[in-house]
Amino acid sequence: MKQIRLVIAEDMEIVRKGLKALITSNPGFEVVGEAVDGHAAVRQAQTANPDVVIMDLSLPRMDGVEAITEIKRRFPRMRILALTGHGKESYLTTAVQAGVDGYMFKHSPSEELFAAIKAVAQGQTYFSREVSSMLAQVCRMGNKNNAPLERLSKRERQVLKLAAKGMTNKDVADAIFVSVKTVEKHKTNLKKKLGLRSSLELAAFCVENGLTDDE
Repeated sequence: MKQIRLVIAEDMEIVRKGLKALITSNPGFEVVGEAVDGHAAVRQAQTANPDVVIMDLSLPRMDGVEAITEIKRRFPRMRILALTGHGKESYLTTAVQAGVDGYMFKHSPSEELFAAIKAVAQGQTYFSREVSSMLAQVCRMGNKNNAPLERLSKRERQVLKLAAKGMTNKDVADAIFVSVKTVEKHKTNLKKKLGLRSSLELAAFCVENGLTDDE
């Protein structure tokens, strides 16, 4: 099985080294670069070409959100997982706006970190249960992105609900018997209709509207 290649962007050495030791203890992962500030994170993203960048948000010189924005500008397909100790909604919303693909806290169990890395590497978005609650709270407080489901066509609702369950574009395409390109087009239309800018914001909308609940 191909290893998932990672860059760790974390300025605190003891945390960075501990995270590296934890990750490399799993044979499915390989750490191919480390960064101690935002500028270094962008450089490592370019030179190491990882599958996933694990990004702390409180980095010197260039903070994590700025680094996420720059990496996404240069390498739109590169996947980024925010791993932070900050619980403020402002950090979450700015990271989402920057284009982060996943968000979780440093106090999360190691098993969840591994699951998050795998999900993000496979093209899915990932946020912990705590983050889901925070995103839902943002929506309840009047986030203008929370548009009504009535705007969507029957097919768009179907795609949205399947995507909310964590299914990849290919999984959704197979489930409703269409091409992956068609699913991507539906998702683009969904974002436009709902006023959303990223897949993570789309996932937040699903949480707020109960689309992730089991049938």
